[in-house]
Amino acid sequence: MRGKSKEIFQKKMKKKSIKIIDLFAGIGGFHVAFHNVGAKCVFASEIDKYARMTYEHNLKKIDPEMFKKDMFKGDIQEVSFEDIPDFDVLCAGFPCQPFSQIGYKRGFQEEQANRGNMFFEIVKILKSKRPKAFFLENVRHLLKHEKGRTFLIIKETLEKIGYSFQYKMVKASDYGRPQHRPRLFMVGFRDESTAESSFVFPKKIPLELTMSDIFNGKCDREIGFTLRVGGRGSKIDDRRNWEFYRVNGKVKRLGIEEGKKMQGFPEDFEFPVSEIQAMKQLGNSVAVPAVQAVAANIMKYLRNELSESYNLFDYAEQKKSAPVKV
Repeated sequence: MRGKSKEIFQKKMKKKSIKIIDLFAGIGGFHVAFHNVGAKCVFASEIDKYARMTYEHNLKKIDPEMFKKDMFKGDIQEVSFEDIPDFDVLCAGFPCQPFSQIGYKRGFQEEQANRGNMFFEIVKILKSKRPKAFFLENVRHLLKHEKGRTFLIIKETLEKIGYSFQYKMVKASDYGRPQHRPRLFMVGFRDESTAESSFVFPKKIPLELTMSDIFNGKCDREIGFTLRVGGRGSKIDDRRNWEFYRVNGKVKRLGIEEGKKMQGFPEDFEFPVSEIQAMKQLGNSVAVPAVQAVAANIMKYLRNELSESYNLFDYAEQKKSAPVKV
């Protein structure tokens, strides 16, 4: 493709709306991240009724058409794939309990609520809908679960159905937010081999905020603990503590507003649920800026505009392109 043809093609790709679906959606971290870089969510699925309340309360403001068309579903196992609109990128933070410490790392043998087999629901959708790409997220323990066998099954299964497979261990602190939160990001593209793929994960950026910024006071830690679902109430000196900090010489407990900042949600993101549920939802969520940085590179890759830096979300522009309010 040369000359005017290439120029016309590139202009069309810039205007083309990239569509995503958001599976095991939680409170919408993937949705917010992709929206911030210009994508449109056309379908979402989340089984937890409290997470659904928070998701709809916030996300229907930025993609109302999805909700008008009743494309926010509950249990993905009860959805007919023919009813899922065509889309470009499948996003999924599929259930991590089978692969995490709190799930005793049972993996694909996990029977409770069939969580361990949710990965294969993703595979079924990829085979049925054949989107251009996928972006999956899970806990770091997935990489070494069953001495690496579980991860190998995931990789080989996705490659077998015609997708490349690249992965990277990413921390929230790699992309500006003051918590460790190591997570495994997996990205692949249809009809290309893993060995030949030229997709690159974005470069790390310096911290935008420290825990002192989070608490608006002098905190004894620059980077905070990883937000968690359980274990609340442990004393500050307990090794299990993740929510108490010393700020201006006093012990302070992490709350919803601090949790939102650590996860990178917009200031006006609201929780129409109890404080206990809100903290659980934040602990289950993705770190939005980390997902957003990768989302930007996926978008450019799909638009044939890949470069080693990620201009849609580079550090120099962050101050001018703060997350869109929802």
